[in-house]
Amino acid sequence: MNCRNQAQRLQREAQVYYFVFKHPRAPWYAKVVAACSAGYVFSPIQLIPSYIPLIGFLDDFLALFVGAKLLQRIIPADVLTECRQLADAAEMRRKEEIRSMAAVASSVVIVAVWLLAAVGASILMARYIPHQRMR
Repeated sequence: MNCRNQAQRLQREAQVYYFVFKHPRAPWYAKVVAACSAGYVFSPIQLIPSYIPLIGFLDDFLALFVGAKLLQRIIPADVLTECRQLADAAEMRRKEEIRSMAAVASSVVIVAVWLLAAVGASILMARYIPHQRMR
């Protein structure tokens, strides 16, 4: 497993924790565990800095692993399943939004290239076509 997949998995787990924190049927102590686990991952102050290639992610992974195991024990299974489904749906919406933004950006680039080509061709035609004077 490469670091990018691990980072995406950490982000997804943090998003599950966010949905657990917001869920009305989650007990208060589960919300505290979810907030502390996600807070540690996104905190700029950590035991081992994340910019150290492998070791930096180990403490994040450990915090999320311990948080996930605790949440699995103290949250009703249906609430945790619902929060995981909400995280999956949010990830799909984000991917679709990125795709739609890419489509808009590529359309703008194509239109800009065509407009530049049309203006450039017009300028070249205006320069090289001799102007005839009417007498």
